[in-house]
Amino acid sequence: ATTTQLQMCQLMGMNCAALTDFTFSFRGFARRGGDTDVHSHGWGLCFYDGKGIRAFHDSEPAADSLLAEFLQTHPVKTFNMVSHIRYATRGAVRLENVHPFQREMWGISWCFAHNGDVSYFDRNIFAANDADCPASAPKVNESNRSCVKIPWIGRSIGVEDTGERYYNPIGKTDSEAMFCALLNALRARFDTLPSLPVLHGAIASLCNEVVALDSQYDGTTIFNFLLGCGPHLQFAYSWPGSREGSKVWNGLHYLVREPPFGSAHLSDCDYSINFATVTKDDDRVAVIATSPLTDDEDWVEVKKGQLILFDDGLPHLAPDDCFEAELREHGLVSDVMPRNSQLEVDMRRYQLRKEFFQGEAI
Repeated sequence: ATTTQLQMCQLMGMNCAALTDFTFSFRGFARRGGDTDVHSHGWGLCFYDGKGIRAFHDSEPAADSLLAEFLQTHPVKTFNMVSHIRYATRGAVRLENVHPFQREMWGISWCFAHNGDVSYFDRNIFAANDADCPASAPKVNESNRSCVKIPWIGRSIGVEDTGERYYNPIGKTDSEAMFCALLNALRARFDTLPSLPVLHGAIASLCNEVVALDSQYDGTTIFNFLLGCGPHLQFAYSWPGSREGSKVWNGLHYLVREPPFGSAHLSDCDYSINFATVTKDDDRVAVIATSPLTDDEDWVEVKKGQLILFDDGLPHLAPDDCFEAELREHGLVSDVMPRNSQLEVDMRRYQLRKEFFQGEAI
């Protein structure tokens, strides 16, 4: 096996128009966990099964994991999947630090996987100041940092810090702290389910806020993530970069496979498949990865600062594009929180082109 020396965590996601198994892409992706690359500190995979999530986590290298081998040899179909291979930089090699992380919000299962360096959420930095500890708490030191709240984000969407942290990390990674902060901000901002364009705009604002806050620290901000928010929807965000002294570029790439289907060959092992022999006319799959998983297909690099919503195997690059997912009835759905009833108001707010208001959709 060759060594690509991508010395940072690896991300992979799939989003599909029809139920699809992920064995081909995951076969190559898993090789990066200790075989073709150095990511030997655990791996995880979450896929949606209806409203629920089936989650697999292992602190062993993916290339040697019997659990990873099981998923490669037992095809399971889903509309939406997120996976992560870990290269530990913050937090020990333990199961609680393995991505993707999961939380319930608004009666919806969310999952999150991250690649990068965001010092603003590094516990060794934000826990070094005991200003946020309650007066009765012991002084913060190297052996006791757990009383410090995770940093707050939300001012970019009009939410000030009230001191409440509904979501908190279980492990010690900056990634999980960031996920919790993102959910805390969204939970504080919305009391009804937002439309997808509004949610896209809010998440984009929070990403910009994180990048701005992180700029006060030394080092390069690298901030790439995949965020699943229900059985059909997945956000991908990229603020790419290279670690100091490294020539390895860490960002996100994606492709869309749709008719007419052809063949593909994995980059990390000698394995090919002719998709034309195993697909149907209504199949369409978007695959997202840190670096391209195949060496004979055209991958698109996500632009710096770009947030993409994937639904139905399609990328939606801007807030107004996300109304297409709403019209497919793939917007947020919950049994415990009402939807915003003003979808058409949101559509006019984003000044949608006239064809959105014509035809049988509205």
